[in-house]
Amino acid sequence: MAKARRKAVNCRLLEKSRYSKGYYKYKVTIKEKDGTIHEQPAYGKDMQDALSRLIKNEITVKVENKLTNNIGYLFMAWLFIMGWPAIFRMEQSPWFLVYSVGSIMTLFVLAGLWYNHVKKN
Repeated sequence: MAKARRKAVNCRLLEKSRYSKGYYKYKVTIKEKDGTIHEQPAYGKDMQDALSRLIKNEITVKVENKLTNNIGYLFMAWLFIMGWPAIFRMEQSPWFLVYSVGSIMTLFVLAGLWYNHVKKN
């Protein structure tokens, strides 16, 4: 017997997006693993883009929930990122600060770009 999975059972085009030119608003009907059905809005340039953004948004929410529930992982990652130059013996040089702070800044920029990509509607 096949394993129960979430499915998009219907997707309708509702209207053009009021805020972003070239984007459309879709209403996606999702059937959950337990059989319940609910509708959720999605935005994209076409239906495939809208579904892709919806999935990316759900993955982002899952990761955010994991990080807020397990703050220890976030702290350990921060320690590793700030300390990786010392681990690889770069502490002799003033570039140590550039590598440490640059890594954190790069992560913030990447997180901001990801958030803007997922939340565009």
